Amino acid sequence: MAQGLFDDTNLFSAGETNIVRYNLPDAELTLYEHFFDKETADDLYTTLLANTKWQQDNITIYGKTHLTPRLTAWYGDTSKSYTFSGTKMEPHPWSPELLMIKERIETKAGVHFTSVLLNLYRDGNDSVGWHRDNEKEFGANPVIGSVSFGETRPFQIKHKFRKDLKKVEIPLTHGSYLLMAGPMQHFWEHQVPKTAKQIAPRINLTFRVIL
Repeated sequence: MAQGLFDDTNLFSAGETNIVRYNLPDAELTLYEHFFDKETADDLYTTLLANTKWQQDNITIYGKTHLTPRLTAWYGDTSKSYTFSGTKMEPHPWSPELLMIKERIETKAGVHFTSVLLNLYRDGNDSVGWHRDNEKEFGANPVIGSVSFGETRPFQIKHKFRKDLKKVEIPLTHGSYLLMAGPMQHFWEHQVPKTAKQIAPRINLTFRVIL
């Protein structure tokens, strides 16, 4: 990782969680590695994989409609629907596991999350392309809490307007928690690219505040 890209790594929760605060312009980005211990992360992965109401929707990008290259599910407060690429998603009610995760990560986010988008990347063919989570429903400076279970996948970010800044790649490991805040969603795009490697499934949860 390039010099000056992140601040000193701190220790949290009796030395079990490494905290990396990234020093990036136009963004507040903090990674809590091993935020959930392995036993808890294993249990949550198994439960979410089996019990989540996964679906695969059609999305429209640049006028073309195709199947989403991953499975998704939308959970949260019953009044908080969400429209993404022309698809309106009505939330399923919170499960006990999702509420537990939400309450734990809210202690670091400093906000009350109202909804969560779950993504299941079944193998290396599943992905999400470059985008920003800057829809008006998320408010002026969206706070997004990203939790990962299962296979490690690289989370890539790049500045939308400054070509002098290099792309940053962050490996999101089993039980990690990435907190994105400030003006980041207006200035930085992110993606999870495809890979030809034979890899196991990964579940990612992005907790959001819908106004």
